[in-house]
Amino acid sequence: MVKTKNQQSKQKKEKIVLATGKRKTAVARARIKEGTGRIIINDMSIELWQPEYAKLKIREPLLLAEDRIKNLDIKVNVKGGGISSQAEAIRQAIAKGIVEFLKDEKLKNMYLDYDRSLLVFDSRRTEPHKPSRSKKGPRRHKQRSKR
Repeated sequence: MVKTKNQQSKQKKEKIVLATGKRKTAVARARIKEGTGRIIINDMSIELWQPEYAKLKIREPLLLAEDRIKNLDIKVNVKGGGISSQAEAIRQAIAKGIVEFLKDEKLKNMYLDYDRSLLVFDSRRTEPHKPSRSKKGPRRHKQRSKR
């Protein structure tokens, strides 16, 4: 039987999952596929990621998944926000991607029990500043003396 080019390309297609994670203004996009277990964030290995607490935060979904992710390559691009927001967006993107790639309901429940923000977006935003006091915040008023 002779296979056409179109049939050959369909057989070669590997499974790739794209997932996004958000926190405040930080947006992380994760790409997960079969591989050797490499984790790359913004073209840098996770071992080189600084500061240390952000690296630990990012590793939480990986530690919970244990041996299930040893053969997955994870590549993440993250933009916006600060250090903490980026770390939380990355961990959310990784957790969502792993759950979607493995289609494991037990892992999903484990993530939800551990920390709901691993899979669910936090919609809170800062309150906009109001007129006449915009430098000081949305609700700050001029201090008044009672006597």
